[in-house]
Amino acid sequence: MSAPRWLRPVLAALVLWPAAASAQSLELRDTYKRAAESHAQGRLQEAIDLSAKAVRLSEREFGPDHTQVAASLNNLALLYYEQGSYAPAEPLLIRSLTIREKALGPDDPVVATALSNLAELYRAQENHAQAEPLQLRALDIRERALGLNHPDVAQSLSNLALIYLAQRRYAEAERLLTRSLAIFERVLGPEHPSVAQTLENYAALLLETGRNTAADEAKDRADAIRAKQASKKP
Repeated sequence: MSAPRWLRPVLAALVLWPAAASAQSLELRDTYKRAAESHAQGRLQEAIDLSAKAVRLSEREFGPDHTQVAASLNNLALLYYEQGSYAPAEPLLIRSLTIREKALGPDDPVVATALSNLAELYRAQENHAQAEPLQLRALDIRERALGLNHPDVAQSLSNLALIYLAQRRYAEAERLLTRSLAIFERVLGPEHPSVAQTLENYAALLLETGRNTAADEAKDRADAIRAKQASKKP
Protein backbone atom coordinates (compact mmCIF):
# COMPACT_ATOMS: atom_id res chain seq x y z
CA MET A 1 0.00 0.00 0.00
CA SER A 2 1.40 3.39 -0.91
CA ALA A 3 1.69 6.08 1.73
CA PRO A 4 -1.26 8.47 2.03
CA ARG A 5 -0.91 11.88 0.48
CA TRP A 6 -0.81 13.61 3.86
CA LEU A 7 2.42 11.85 4.87
CA ARG A 8 5.18 14.41 5.11
CA PRO A 9 8.30 15.18 7.15
CA VAL A 10 8.61 17.67 9.96
CA LEU A 11 11.23 19.75 8.20
CA ALA A 12 13.47 22.12 10.10
CA ALA A 13 13.00 25.68 8.95
CA LEU A 14 11.80 24.97 5.44
CA VAL A 15 13.22 28.33 4.45
CA LEU A 16 15.02 30.08 7.30
CA TRP A 17 15.95 33.50 5.95
CA PRO A 18 19.15 34.77 7.60
CA ALA A 19 18.74 37.74 9.89
CA ALA A 20 19.68 41.08 8.41
CA ALA A 21 22.90 41.58 10.33
CA SER A 22 24.40 45.04 10.41
CA ALA A 23 27.41 43.82 8.44
CA GLN A 24 25.27 42.94 5.45
CA SER A 25 25.12 45.24 2.47
CA LEU A 26 21.85 46.90 1.59
CA GLU A 27 21.77 44.86 -1.61
CA LEU A 28 22.05 41.58 0.26
CA ARG A 29 19.40 42.52 2.81
CA ASP A 30 17.07 43.62 0.03
CA THR A 31 17.66 40.35 -1.84
CA TYR A 32 16.78 38.30 1.26
CA LYS A 33 13.63 40.36 1.75
CA ARG A 34 12.50 40.04 -1.85
CA ALA A 35 13.20 36.30 -1.90
CA ALA A 36 11.16 35.79 1.28
CA GLU A 37 8.28 37.83 -0.14
CA SER A 38 8.33 35.91 -3.42
CA HIS A 39 8.24 32.60 -1.57
CA ALA A 40 5.40 33.74 0.69
CA GLN A 41 3.41 34.77 -2.39
CA GLY A 42 3.96 31.44 -4.14
CA ARG A 43 6.38 32.71 -6.80
CA LEU A 44 8.79 29.84 -6.29
CA GLN A 45 11.05 30.26 -9.32
CA GLU A 46 11.47 33.94 -8.58
CA ALA A 47 12.40 33.06 -4.99
CA ILE A 48 14.95 30.55 -6.30
CA ASP A 49 16.54 33.11 -8.61
CA LEU A 50 16.76 35.69 -5.81
CA SER A 51 18.16 33.10 -3.39
CA ALA A 52 20.86 32.15 -5.89
CA LYS A 53 21.75 35.84 -6.06
CA ALA A 54 21.85 35.93 -2.24
CA VAL A 55 24.38 33.09 -2.25
CA ARG A 56 26.65 35.02 -4.62
CA LEU A 57 26.34 38.22 -2.58
CA SER A 58 26.98 36.35 0.68
CA GLU A 59 30.12 34.76 -0.73
CA ARG A 60 31.37 38.15 -1.89
CA GLU A 61 30.64 39.88 1.40
CA PHE A 62 31.58 37.18 3.94
CA GLY A 63 33.86 34.77 2.09
CA PRO A 64 33.02 31.26 0.85
CA ASP A 65 33.29 29.49 4.23
CA HIS A 66 31.14 31.76 6.42
CA THR A 67 28.05 30.49 8.23
CA GLN A 68 26.02 33.21 6.53
CA VAL A 69 26.89 31.57 3.22
CA ALA A 70 25.84 28.21 4.68
CA ALA A 71 22.45 29.68 5.60
CA SER A 72 22.02 31.09 2.10
CA LEU A 73 22.95 27.75 0.55
CA ASN A 74 20.42 26.03 2.82
CA ASN A 75 17.66 28.43 1.75
CA LEU A 76 18.33 27.87 -1.93
CA ALA A 77 18.53 24.10 -1.52
CA LEU A 78 15.23 23.88 0.34
CA LEU A 79 13.50 25.97 -2.31
CA TYR A 80 14.75 23.47 -4.89
CA TYR A 81 13.45 20.71 -2.60
CA GLU A 82 10.06 22.39 -2.47
CA GLN A 83 10.08 22.57 -6.27
CA GLY A 84 10.97 18.87 -6.52
CA SER A 85 14.34 19.66 -8.09
CA TYR A 86 16.44 17.35 -5.96
CA ALA A 87 19.61 17.17 -8.08
CA PRO A 88 20.65 20.83 -7.66
CA ALA A 89 19.65 20.77 -3.97
CA GLU A 90 22.07 18.00 -2.94
CA PRO A 91 25.44 19.75 -3.50
CA LEU A 92 24.10 22.92 -1.87
CA LEU A 93 23.08 21.05 1.29
CA ILE A 94 26.35 19.13 1.39
CA ARG A 95 28.34 22.35 1.12
CA SER A 96 26.17 24.04 3.76
CA LEU A 97 26.77 21.10 6.11
CA THR A 98 30.52 21.15 5.47
CA ILE A 99 30.75 24.87 6.26
CA ARG A 100 28.76 24.51 9.46
CA GLU A 101 30.77 21.52 10.70
CA LYS A 102 34.02 23.39 10.12
CA ALA A 103 32.83 26.64 11.70
CA LEU A 104 30.76 25.30 14.60
CA GLY A 105 32.12 21.82 15.27
CA PRO A 106 30.51 18.45 14.54
CA ASP A 107 28.20 18.43 17.58
CA ASP A 108 26.44 21.78 17.24
CA PRO A 109 22.61 21.74 16.98
CA VAL A 110 22.85 23.83 13.81
CA VAL A 111 24.87 20.99 12.29
CA ALA A 112 22.04 18.65 13.30
CA THR A 113 19.59 20.79 11.33
CA ALA A 114 21.86 20.61 8.28
CA LEU A 115 22.12 16.83 8.65
CA SER A 116 18.35 16.50 9.01
CA ASN A 117 17.65 18.53 5.88
CA LEU A 118 20.13 16.51 3.82
CA ALA A 119 18.65 13.29 5.19
CA GLU A 120 15.17 14.41 4.17
CA LEU A 121 16.39 15.16 0.66
CA TYR A 122 17.64 11.58 0.38
CA ARG A 123 14.45 10.19 1.92
CA ALA A 124 12.37 12.06 -0.64
CA GLN A 125 14.35 10.26 -3.33
CA GLU A 126 13.87 6.90 -1.53
CA ASN A 127 17.60 6.73 -0.84
CA HIS A 128 17.10 5.37 2.65
CA ALA A 129 20.61 3.93 2.98
CA GLN A 130 22.03 7.45 2.91
CA ALA A 131 19.18 9.12 4.77
CA GLU A 132 19.12 6.91 7.87
CA PRO A 133 22.67 7.47 9.24
CA LEU A 134 22.37 11.23 8.73
CA GLN A 135 19.07 11.38 10.59
CA LEU A 136 20.43 9.14 13.36
CA ARG A 137 23.40 11.47 13.77
CA ALA A 138 21.11 14.50 13.88
CA LEU A 139 19.02 12.82 16.58
CA ASP A 140 22.11 11.94 18.64
CA ILE A 141 23.43 15.52 18.48
CA ARG A 142 20.10 16.99 19.50
CA GLU A 143 19.54 14.58 22.39
CA ARG A 144 22.99 15.33 23.80
CA ALA A 145 22.91 19.10 23.20
CA LEU A 146 19.26 19.90 23.86
CA GLY A 147 17.96 17.14 26.12
CA LEU A 148 15.57 14.27 25.49
CA ASN A 149 12.38 16.34 25.54
CA HIS A 150 13.21 19.19 23.16
CA PRO A 151 10.97 19.85 20.11
CA ASP A 152 13.97 19.48 17.81
CA VAL A 153 14.47 15.97 19.20
CA ALA A 154 10.82 15.26 18.44
CA GLN A 155 11.39 16.51 14.91
CA SER A 156 14.31 14.13 14.40
CA LEU A 157 12.29 11.25 15.80
CA SER A 158 9.43 11.97 13.41
CA ASN A 159 11.67 12.31 10.38
CA LEU A 160 13.55 9.10 11.22
CA ALA A 161 10.21 7.34 11.62
CA LEU A 162 9.29 8.26 8.05
CA ILE A 163 12.44 6.51 6.81
CA TYR A 164 11.47 3.38 8.72
CA LEU A 165 7.87 3.60 7.57
CA ALA A 166 9.00 3.69 3.94
CA GLN A 167 11.04 0.54 4.63
CA ARG A 168 8.06 -1.13 6.36
CA ARG A 169 9.94 -1.22 9.64
CA TYR A 170 6.65 -0.54 11.36
CA ALA A 171 7.52 -1.34 14.97
CA GLU A 172 10.51 0.98 14.94
CA ALA A 173 8.56 3.72 13.21
CA GLU A 174 5.69 3.50 15.69
CA ARG A 175 8.02 3.70 18.67
CA LEU A 176 9.59 6.87 17.28
CA LEU A 177 6.30 8.51 16.29
CA THR A 178 4.64 7.91 19.65
CA ARG A 179 7.67 9.37 21.44
CA SER A 180 7.73 12.33 19.06
CA LEU A 181 4.02 12.97 19.56
CA ALA A 182 4.37 12.86 23.34
CA ILE A 183 7.18 15.44 23.28
CA PHE A 184 5.33 17.80 20.95
CA GLU A 185 2.14 17.59 23.03
CA ARG A 186 3.96 18.13 26.32
CA VAL A 187 6.22 20.97 25.19
CA LEU A 188 4.18 22.76 22.50
CA GLY A 189 0.65 21.91 23.59
CA PRO A 190 -1.96 19.49 22.20
CA GLU A 191 -3.16 21.84 19.44
CA HIS A 192 0.17 22.82 17.89
CA PRO A 193 0.63 22.29 14.11
CA SER A 194 3.55 19.93 14.79
CA VAL A 195 1.17 17.74 16.78
CA ALA A 196 -1.22 17.68 13.82
CA GLN A 197 1.53 16.78 11.40
CA THR A 198 2.83 13.99 13.61
CA LEU A 199 -0.71 12.65 14.03
CA GLU A 200 -1.06 12.57 10.25
CA ASN A 201 2.15 10.59 9.93
CA TYR A 202 1.03 8.27 12.73
CA ALA A 203 -2.30 7.80 10.94
CA ALA A 204 -0.39 6.73 7.83
CA LEU A 205 1.44 4.08 9.85
CA LEU A 206 -1.80 2.84 11.42
CA LEU A 207 -3.43 2.64 8.00
CA GLU A 208 -0.54 0.69 6.51
CA THR A 209 -0.66 -1.79 9.40
CA GLY A 210 -4.39 -2.41 9.03
CA ARG A 211 -5.61 -0.41 12.02
CA ASN A 212 -8.12 1.64 10.06
CA THR A 213 -10.30 2.79 12.95
CA ALA A 214 -7.32 4.10 14.91
CA ALA A 215 -5.97 5.72 11.74
CA ASP A 216 -9.27 7.55 11.20
CA GLU A 217 -9.25 8.75 14.81
CA ALA A 218 -5.72 10.11 14.53
CA LYS A 219 -6.45 11.80 11.21
CA ASP A 220 -9.70 13.29 12.56
CA ARG A 221 -7.83 14.76 15.50
CA ALA A 222 -5.20 16.21 13.17
CA ASP A 223 -7.93 17.71 10.97
CA ALA A 224 -9.59 19.29 14.01
CA ILE A 225 -6.30 20.89 15.07
CA ARG A 226 -5.70 22.28 11.59
CA ALA A 227 -9.27 23.60 11.36
CA LYS A 228 -8.89 25.38 14.69
CA GLN A 229 -5.56 26.88 13.64
CA ALA A 230 -7.08 28.05 10.35
CA SER A 231 -9.97 29.72 12.16
CA LYS A 232 -7.51 31.86 14.12
CA LYS A 233 -5.94 33.34 11.00
CA PRO A 234 -7.11 36.84 10.08
